[in-house]
Amino acid sequence: MMRCADCREHLNAYLDNELPSDVASDVRDHLATCLDCTRAYDELAAASVLLQEGLVRHTAPDVLKARIRSAVAEADTRAASDTIEPRRAIVPRQWLGLVAAGLMIAAASSLTTYGVVRRDATRSVRDDILASHVRSLMPGHLTDVESNNQHNVKPWFNGRVNLSPPVPGLDSAGFVLDGGRLDYVAGRTVATVVYQRRQHVVNVFSWPESGGDVEASTVTAQGYHLVSWRSNGVAFWAASDLNTAELAQFVTLFQHAGAERR
Repeated sequence: MMRCADCREHLNAYLDNELPSDVASDVRDHLATCLDCTRAYDELAAASVLLQEGLVRHTAPDVLKARIRSAVAEADTRAASDTIEPRRAIVPRQWLGLVAAGLMIAAASSLTTYGVVRRDATRSVRDDILASHVRSLMPGHLTDVESNNQHNVKPWFNGRVNLSPPVPGLDSAGFVLDGGRLDYVAGRTVATVVYQRRQHVVNVFSWPESGGDVEASTVTAQGYHLVSWRSNGVAFWAASDLNTAELAQFVTLFQHAGAERR
């Protein structure tokens, strides 16, 4: 009977179908009876799928391709005009081809890495926002300061986060201010302003973020709609189970009200 320590040592190779048949059979039999090792295998398989989905192939930029072609063409011209030592001209051309190939591989690799890191970072923020929104719907977790008066909610954030979040009053449009709280998103403490529309909660998360303005975009996860945008050095996420039309209306009103107060 295979022990847990031995089984876990073989999990990576088992997942990649690299084990001898007898060892793979022992691992399979152990997983059929051990919940802890099965859970470890499932986590490893999920991580493998996530990595495979995130690895996006990118082509080298056109500017880099043009520079490489120009360098190769220039080397060809020098080689053709070199009639004194033709054999010495062959070596640089060969090395230049290898260097060019290396540059293209490095550029493609860098772009792939950048794409994976950026996608993973966005996914991490989205997952944290979703988890915070769902957690806020549990009893006693919705607000740290409960008030429908923006002049009570906005000052509450002073000294607690490193920005003063917009807290527009949108009651006349049917979005009633409920209060505010602190959340933890992507390794930072963020401000969350809470609104309600009928029985639906709208959480608006915000924190300082460098970069230019970004138009609002919507994703849906686990039945909730998440709208993200960036304005004047502040990142915003609005989360709710409101239908997309009403949530888009809320975001538009929130943006316009915030712009009027600047």
